[in-house]
Amino acid sequence: MMLPIIGWSEQRQKSRYASFQCLQALGYQSLGYTIWLLSYFVVLIVASIFIIVISFQAGTSGQDFIPLAGLMTLMFILIFGVLGLYLILPIIAAIACGLGKDFHYPILGSRLAKYLGYRQVEDESDGLIEEHEERWLASMGHFSIIVALWGLIAPITTWIIQGRRSAFLKFQSIQTTIFQVIVNLMYLAAGVVYFLGIVMLLVMVGLGGDPGMITLFLFFLALLLAAVIMLAVPLFHILGQWAGYRVLKGDNYRYPILGKQVEKRLSKSYGAQELASASNGQPSDSTEANL
Repeated sequence: MMLPIIGWSEQRQKSRYASFQCLQALGYQSLGYTIWLLSYFVVLIVASIFIIVISFQAGTSGQDFIPLAGLMTLMFILIFGVLGLYLILPIIAAIACGLGKDFHYPILGSRLAKYLGYRQVEDESDGLIEEHEERWLASMGHFSIIVALWGLIAPITTWIIQGRRSAFLKFQSIQTTIFQVIVNLMYLAAGVVYFLGIVMLLVMVGLGGDPGMITLFLFFLALLLAAVIMLAVPLFHILGQWAGYRVLKGDNYRYPILGKQVEKRLSKSYGAQELASASNGQPSDSTEANL
């Protein structure tokens, strides 16, 4: 995610072609990954349900499980086939761009080209729609929340490279970075709680004594807390996806509580009018921060 943002920052005033390809690559790595992961889960769930039904019918009818083995093989091919398709497209894109071709990702490419006002022409002096470029960049930072830990690269890179130039991008990238840090800390907290519960139980068993009701209670409490945290994480993912959609559509969006706090802190660096534009999702191309 870092390279497309750096490439766009370097080429945005120089080449329509390079700017579009960088933004398209960023979209595929964030929004495309989100769609691919959700599709992956749907395929996995449907295939699992189908295999369970077939195996149940085979067991009740007294048939052998040879068809089940075939279904498992088909499921394996399907899962890794979908993954391979996701990974092969960027390779094709890189080769096509290396040959000077105007590559468009399926579905994503044509829609993004229309959104950015891009069409390949001989005269590249005219750039893309700047406001839409910035909204796309900010929204991809929100969408990348579904990529655990590595999703932070997009908003942090945007903050560092574009924060001084655009109040809009600075506001969105800062609140996105903090929001993703919170979600990643939730992942870490769930892992630590679960690990401590397991260690506590293993230590008691390893000592050769009876774990006791208190130990078992604490163990199951740790499992419950870890499960609650992990069940809450998808809600934060949904909120991040919603934020990306709202920003992409040009609507005003601030994360609950967090957005107002970021806005308050940034008021020390920006004028009231520029900060209001930033928090309302209106890019500013001439704002210089003092931080």
